[in-house]
Amino acid sequence: MIRCKPVNASRPTIIPRADHPISRRHLSDNAVRVLYRLRDHGFHACLVGGCIRDLLLGREPKDFDVVTDATPTQIKKLFRNCRLVGRRFRLAHLHFHDEIIEVATFRSASTGDDDPDSSGEGSGRLPRIVKDDDGMILRDNRFGTPEEDALRRDFTVNALYYTIADFSLIDYVGGLADLNRGVIRTIGDPAVRFVEDPVRMIRAIRFAAQLGFAIEQENWQAMVDLSHHTTNASPPRLYEEILKLFLSGEGERCYQLLRQSGIFAALFPAVNSWLETETDGFPHVRFGRVLEVVDSRVTLGEPVSPPLLLALLFGEYLEEQAAHLRKGGAAPQDALDASMARFMEDISRTVQVPHKVALGMRGILSCRHRFASTPGRRPLSFLARPGFGEAFRYLALTAETTDDAKELHTWWERYLAGNPPPPAREENGRPAGDAPRRKGRGRRRRRRPSAERHPSQGEFP
Repeated sequence: MIRCKPVNASRPTIIPRADHPISRRHLSDNAVRVLYRLRDHGFHACLVGGCIRDLLLGREPKDFDVVTDATPTQIKKLFRNCRLVGRRFRLAHLHFHDEIIEVATFRSASTGDDDPDSSGEGSGRLPRIVKDDDGMILRDNRFGTPEEDALRRDFTVNALYYTIADFSLIDYVGGLADLNRGVIRTIGDPAVRFVEDPVRMIRAIRFAAQLGFAIEQENWQAMVDLSHHTTNASPPRLYEEILKLFLSGEGERCYQLLRQSGIFAALFPAVNSWLETETDGFPHVRFGRVLEVVDSRVTLGEPVSPPLLLALLFGEYLEEQAAHLRKGGAAPQDALDASMARFMEDISRTVQVPHKVALGMRGILSCRHRFASTPGRRPLSFLARPGFGEAFRYLALTAETTDDAKELHTWWERYLAGNPPPPAREENGRPAGDAPRRKGRGRRRRRRPSAERHPSQGEFP
């Protein structure tokens, strides 16, 4: 535990190298190179955010983010491997062989209202911050000082800086105290900060679950009161955040916090209503149990693909919806297709699942009914079906939560032991993994001399 004093933005707490455990050998070599090159060209550069938080907690960082007073254009001139990305926040991505280092410019705490005509970095004016009528930030490219940048970050524990100048830690907002107490707290009024960027509420849940921290009480109440604002974020961004939550290794804990805060109901209203009801006198508890199984696999380092994850989470709901349609006379596959189409249409307003992922999810659930036929007609053809491996993993994982799936999985496991599946084939019939055959170059058609051309073709100079 690092001892720290109460701080404010004007008098930050500085922890010298001798008093903190972070060493350069703990850092990414590429990140260190970036820091030194920026310093050698006269710029101030620091590591910031999750990497510092994780190192202080004894965890291995997943990535290293750099912040500097160099503008995106200046960064691009310094690094040939630089690509500028983002419109809302202009960032530089430095591409190395084995990782990407993200470099951002210190952002200003000013709203930019004093400069309403500013339009961009190259215009000679500072780009302003753009908000919508509700106060959500749409664009934020106004550059500032390290102190201002700290005040613009989301949570106190993510606003700790490691400077390459003297290897010290700098805390402008009391992040070290909250890190020691195990508290997730916004920087500033949580009601304002969550409206500015509703995804912060989802991030607060993920950090609390992953780190084993508590969400500060005022922040939690603001999340409950503003949970409906999460739908103001873009559906593609919410899809990515949901994947991060449920593939974090603490997905079940994230799910409980989502339900308790009301955010799950805002993102998945139809599924939430279904979870609050019973079917044949039994509550719907498989959602949480499935996430416990997924958490165990993620902890072991086993990959769980997005189609498999979504099939596991929403499979029971979709199967029940399809069962209602089958009672009305629909064929099994037609019933599943109709249920999938309705489900995707409903959630696309809040969480936009990519089409390819939805197709993979549909393929997994389609195989679920085929598994019920043991072995059924042409079983070897079924084993060679594209996506069979993911479908069998779905059966294996659901077998850990339901008895009927357990019996099916046991039967097919024995069958596969005596009948190894042939190599999987893609939809075009080519064995999976084979490179497509290159078409041979055809003979070039010989052109007739211009004198032999038909008169209607005309003459060209």
